[in-house]
Amino acid sequence: MEIISSEEGKRKALRGKRVTAQRTLLLELIRQWEGHLDADELYRQAREKEPRISLSTVYRALKLFKDLGLVEERHFDEEHHHYEAKASAEHYHLVCLSCGKVIEFKSPLIPQMKEAASRDQGFDILSAEITLAGYCPRCRLRQVQRAPA
Repeated sequence: MEIISSEEGKRKALRGKRVTAQRTLLLELIRQWEGHLDADELYRQAREKEPRISLSTVYRALKLFKDLGLVEERHFDEEHHHYEAKASAEHYHLVCLSCGKVIEFKSPLIPQMKEAASRDQGFDILSAEITLAGYCPRCRLRQVQRAPA
């Protein structure tokens, strides 16, 4: 992900909202992160660089970033939300029910499915959020190893 370095770039990303050092830091951490962050992990990462940042600041910034379309909020489980920088291309998620690992994937079948649903239902589909839940290879192997012979 691109790091926002210029003041103009920061103002453009925040679309007229006040550009603060804390918002800039949080947005850059999200954009640099590989994968999906929850608010607690973002808070831990931010405190390493800015010890005075509060958890409430992180939550307020995440809400702002979501409202501005800079991040996407994902619900992989009922416990809490995960965030990722707004992707340039639509992608989908595999979630392991055992370890919680999240893997992003793309599929040529999903655009076909969206097109068919749009055509059949007369619905103007703008995006799709697909999460497939199951067991990753490591957890599946552990289940097989634990199963009685």
